[in-house]
Amino acid sequence: MSEIQKVAVVTGAGSGVGRAVALALTGAGWSVALAGRRPEALEETARLAAERAMDAGDAGAAGDSGALPGGRTLVVPADVTRPEDVDRLFASVRSGFGPLGLLFNNAGMFGPPVPLEDLTYEQWRSVVDVNLTGAFLCAQGAFRAMKEQDPQGGRIINNGSISAHVPRPNSVAYTSTKHAVTGLTKSLSLDGRAYRIACGQIDIGNAATEMTARMTTGVQQADGTTAVEPVMDVTDVARTVLHMARLPLEANVQFATVMATAMPYIGRG
Repeated sequence: MSEIQKVAVVTGAGSGVGRAVALALTGAGWSVALAGRRPEALEETARLAAERAMDAGDAGAAGDSGALPGGRTLVVPADVTRPEDVDRLFASVRSGFGPLGLLFNNAGMFGPPVPLEDLTYEQWRSVVDVNLTGAFLCAQGAFRAMKEQDPQGGRIINNGSISAHVPRPNSVAYTSTKHAVTGLTKSLSLDGRAYRIACGQIDIGNAATEMTARMTTGVQQADGTTAVEPVMDVTDVARTVLHMARLPLEANVQFATVMATAMPYIGRG
């Protein structure tokens, strides 16, 4: 990354896609702030990163010239729906690592798969607060940091979803927020041009994580039937994010879709 330090913030870094991306980044030499609500899960991600760095160092000592030293990690427990937590997160990164190069805006939740009329206001608000307001607050924090630092610039990658294009049954809150994330991505891309801030989005379909475990036991389809859906290795998502992150700021992957090849997305509904 030209002129920008390899420093990243990953939200939702305690599990799933967030953990996989954090490990891919540290393995490629990035210093990564691990943000999320569960300190124990974040510490586990940090431990895994340290283990992989040690393994890479051992391989390098054995003559493997392709091994990269792992980057550092910084555990920052934070609730992305709370502005004061988000402010503290970016302040911690600034003091602990320095200029910010990347935000992977990943924290999210599904909400209960219930009929629209049964979704409570509290359930709706919970999904909106995490998936949309949280994404906005973190993007705002990263944007401020990238605009104020010298030299200016950096990259924001938002975690969208297949649901940013088409819904699943009984997913009104999740689908609505992921469509909104696409609008956030486009606005950030436009508003960031003057400051060398690039913004892209990765839309993920059926990566094998704790959140998608139900895919392997059967989920409701658009025709009302229940079917098992194929999943893909979450490390394939991480490799895609790493590719996007490594681009010079003069280039941007605006939207990328990474999905299990045989999942029922094309033609859904």
